[in-house]
Amino acid sequence: MQVSRMAGSLIGSEIIKIGNEVNDMIRKGEQICNLTIGDFDPSIFPIPAELQTEITRAYQSGHTNYPPANGMAALREAAAAFTQTRLGLAYSPNDFLVAGGSRPLIYATYLALVDPGDKVVFPVPSWNNNHYCHLSAAEAVMVETRPENNFMPTAAELAPHLAGATLLALCSPLNPTGTVFSREDLEAICDLVLAENQRRQPGEKPLYLLYDQIYWLLTFGATEHYDPVNLRPELRDYTIYIDGISKCLAATGVRVGYAFGPAVVIDKMKAILGHVGAWAPKAEQVATASYLPQTEAVDGFLGQFKDKVQHSLDALHQGLQALKADGLPVDSMIPMGAIYLTAKLDVLGKTTPGGQVLTTTKELTSYLISEARLALVPFSAFGTDHSAPWFRMSVGGASLESIQAALPRLRAALEALR
Repeated sequence: MQVSRMAGSLIGSEIIKIGNEVNDMIRKGEQICNLTIGDFDPSIFPIPAELQTEITRAYQSGHTNYPPANGMAALREAAAAFTQTRLGLAYSPNDFLVAGGSRPLIYATYLALVDPGDKVVFPVPSWNNNHYCHLSAAEAVMVETRPENNFMPTAAELAPHLAGATLLALCSPLNPTGTVFSREDLEAICDLVLAENQRRQPGEKPLYLLYDQIYWLLTFGATEHYDPVNLRPELRDYTIYIDGISKCLAATGVRVGYAFGPAVVIDKMKAILGHVGAWAPKAEQVATASYLPQTEAVDGFLGQFKDKVQHSLDALHQGLQALKADGLPVDSMIPMGAIYLTAKLDVLGKTTPGGQVLTTTKELTSYLISEARLALVPFSAFGTDHSAPWFRMSVGGASLESIQAALPRLRAALEALR
């Protein structure tokens, strides 16, 4: 049986594959600390009570038919007001597009802007841009980033690749690292995009900027979130924002995301998703529209939610730093945002007690699942080399107690290597 070349060559998500394997083991009764999927266990991180009440009320009120293809007007108005109040970005509700989470919106951005063979520039590690390039037949230009800059791309790293590119895809706070752009680094990148567009001739496709800020409300301590249009208002005609409630409200399964940006692009994205039918459920849209203006409730939820996420991230970070202090070849980056910790486990080339030489992070991942009952995602799932010793630890699906219990098991598994 023949399928399309695109489908035949499509690679499945390594993250989902690892997560499914771990979930199968958990269902069989094994006790594993699962730090793989960027999701939330509702028993640990439930959605806001007020949002749950609004969802129930919306279903009881009969909101079970199709919503408008571009999203309920009340939700687009609420999202626009929320964005202006909290970020200072003033966009018309007509320039918002609602969908079932951020994934359809990112894909629609690619389809609205990218022709087959067009260059899309993005840093690695980063989430799923390689797959969106494959789906849209784009030429993926992957720019390696450095741990010295928290794996965030710099203007110097991006500059050689922007000539002739159609799209620059960025994310902050970044999945998989949990790190963020500094103001200075993002300003320099914004200036590059503006300069590239000034060089282009009339009628030539501009360089657009996809800015995924789905985690922007989840920053910790003194960390601040920065975005392109606030830093450089001239980028308004070129920037498409990806946002929503999935991460900041622990509402991954509620499936309410929204994009906003220049009308000429958003209107084409509306047409694309109108044919695909990737809208968020109507009741959830009605509920989110009612919840977002409840400032006191939103702030109250975010305060306790962020504290709980940060406690888990800090426990991991401090645990890894204790292993490092004891001479083990591990390290981690200070948590800045999102639900992820960047961890370094520099043990490739060592031999397991069973005699296996660990040559790839995939082999190390399997070893840690079996020996430490700890499941992580290697950065190779996000575009880096299979020998890079970096991993993503996602805390949304694990309790603080399970994280604390896993650290001694990790120590024992690492100490057993020779």
